Amino acid sequence: MNAPDADGLLAEQLLRLTRRLRRSQQRQLEAADVSITPAQLRLLRTVAHYERPPRMADLAERLEVVPRAVTSLVDGLEAGGRVRRVPDPANRRVIRIELTDEGRATLRLLRSARRAAAEDILAPLTAEQREVLGGLLSALVDGMPERRC
Repeated sequence: MNAPDADGLLAEQLLRLTRRLRRSQQRQLEAADVSITPAQLRLLRTVAHYERPPRMADLAERLEVVPRAVTSLVDGLEAGGRVRRVPDPANRRVIRIELTDEGRATLRLLRSARRAAAEDILAPLTAEQREVLGGLLSALVDGMPERRC
């Protein structure tokens, strides 16, 4: 098999593994009775990375989506009690998005669901194989151009 064919096969295997990981994670969240979309989870994780509550425009830029998409996601998360809109103390016309206790709890459940999903997927591998895989994944991640989210 030539290199382009091998790369195509690797790409397909990575996509299948990613889908399997997401499905397993989603099952874990459903078992914990957490109803949230992948886009909402991504927004929650992004809000959590800021030192202070971000503006909607900051989130749209970081997520590389149009502001209206962020508004819809925030609406859903706010209805679920996971975030709240708060006025900026320096400029009351600016609205910032703040995690609530429920949002932080959801993120803890997400981390737990990810660990459980990874354990499930990695179960067939020996400790040595996991170490090799971890090294390979680190090499790929470290070699990627920097992304903001």
